[in-house]
Amino acid sequence: MLFRTSIIIGAPPERVWAVYTDLVRWPEWTASVTAVTLLDPGPLHLSQRVRIKQPKLPTAVWTVTGLDAGRSWTWAATAPLVKTVATHTVEPHENGTLMSATVEQSGPLGKLIGKVAAGLTDRYLVMEAEGVKAASEGP
Repeated sequence: MLFRTSIIIGAPPERVWAVYTDLVRWPEWTASVTAVTLLDPGPLHLSQRVRIKQPKLPTAVWTVTGLDAGRSWTWAATAPLVKTVATHTVEPHENGTLMSATVEQSGPLGKLIGKVAAGLTDRYLVMEAEGVKAASEGP
């Protein structure tokens, strides 16, 4: 199952990227994340592992699997019989920045879990996008 959201942010891509990739601060600007722990310290980098706690979901460890600095990153988390891959993209737009996020679930239970959690996943993606927008446009 594939989920996607996008939002136009009235801030330059560099600002949006800085907010979006400051992972430990996510709980400050989105209620969809309650805790973030960097298991591998430092700024966002390939193979970095990040433990994320979200309401109504089990704690997951995400591993950065792709990175195009300043533009996008992809990370993946696995659970029994399901793999979740999320991609985060920041692109210049005539009104500032186009920020997009996708979540894709695969594996033997991926489609079932995706259907069961579809409403929650959609809400969390929107909360994330709105949080990045507010934090990027704010002081």
